[in-house]
Amino acid sequence: MKTPIIIALAARSLWARRYTALLTILSIATAVLLFLAVENLRQGARASFERTISGTDLIVGARSSPVNLVLYSVFQIGDPTNNITFETYEDISARPDVAWTVPISLGDTHRGYRVVGTTPEYFDRYKYAGDRDITFENGRSFDDLFDTVLGAQVARELGYDMDTTLTLSHGLGGTSFVNHDKKPFSVVGILEPTGTPVDRSVYVSIAAVEAIHVGWKDGTPTPASRAVSQDRLRALDLQPESITALLVGAKSRIQTLRLQRDLNTYAQEPLQAVIPGVALSQLWGTVSIVERALAIVSGFVVAVGLIGVLTSILTTLNERRREMAILRSVGARGRTIVGLLVSEAALIAFTGAVLGVVLLYALLWALNPYLESRFSISTVSKLPGITDAYVVLALTFIAAMLGLIPALIALKRSVSDGLSTRI
Repeated sequence: MKTPIIIALAARSLWARRYTALLTILSIATAVLLFLAVENLRQGARASFERTISGTDLIVGARSSPVNLVLYSVFQIGDPTNNITFETYEDISARPDVAWTVPISLGDTHRGYRVVGTTPEYFDRYKYAGDRDITFENGRSFDDLFDTVLGAQVARELGYDMDTTLTLSHGLGGTSFVNHDKKPFSVVGILEPTGTPVDRSVYVSIAAVEAIHVGWKDGTPTPASRAVSQDRLRALDLQPESITALLVGAKSRIQTLRLQRDLNTYAQEPLQAVIPGVALSQLWGTVSIVERALAIVSGFVVAVGLIGVLTSILTTLNERRREMAILRSVGARGRTIVGLLVSEAALIAFTGAVLGVVLLYALLWALNPYLESRFSISTVSKLPGITDAYVVLALTFIAAMLGLIPALIALKRSVSDGLSTRI
């Protein structure tokens, strides 16, 4: 028989056993859905990870590992090993090869979210996803000493809006026993979602970080500190003694490596200057084992789906012995029997794989806004691509090869064996 006739015959045979075939197709669709979903989300997580910060040539902090510096200064994870003096910050800012600097001061939280002390220039200089700017959904940058700007996730999760009053807590842990409740802040701006740690941060001015700690001694408040009013703090010339880190933009990209070397050998105090892209690659390398594990698990899921195809055909083989014998008795050659069973396996796999791809992109289309806002993951593809086509073709081919096993078993059975089988 010709190939189109064999495929048509296989399709009608599957339709006659449509309920069993449907269950097998659904298992393949589920396997493909999980495999491609894991792959897409894995790549999306990596892309979102690498796009966290851009447009910044160097991140400078106290000497530690590059990964640790990026974790606490960009991702708001972990604690800084030390601070750097404000004089060092001013010295770096005054260098002729430095175009701009933005200070970062950590040490406080609000209901588990990190408070970032910085300057209004932060919202102009911090870029992500290539060259995208931070924009305000509502309001403006901080102007008054006790103004604050919220990341999109903070505002959404805590239900805050413009002019909401909040207080900060001392320390970087999730729970603090020292609150700055005598010095409340007012929300004057809410940022647009970025899919980066910016969404999970509370921003105040560098002077505000200093103001809420006026009168403190050895990291603890004193009665005098509680008595200082907000109006009196506004009248003071507040300059911090130290900051946690700073973002640096060089006047020329060519000068970045020399600037990095100079800062890493800074004589006044030990500094660590890292190029964000390099540090992010190193950081991703430390968690790549999870990425590989996900790929392996999703591969096993597909393997289980293919075994389901083989099992489905094998379990019905005894029931179809008379069918095969009748085909042989009316002149069907051995290759027709083989082609029929191979085509059935290929059709099941192809239909299931296509269904899995369709379901995947329907889910990605529906869940992409949630993934971006909740987990800062942007899916890589919005429409099926060449990778999806390769997966469909590969699964169809492998299923066809697996279909050879029941096909060869059926081929070895004689016509008389099939005709004599009890019904």
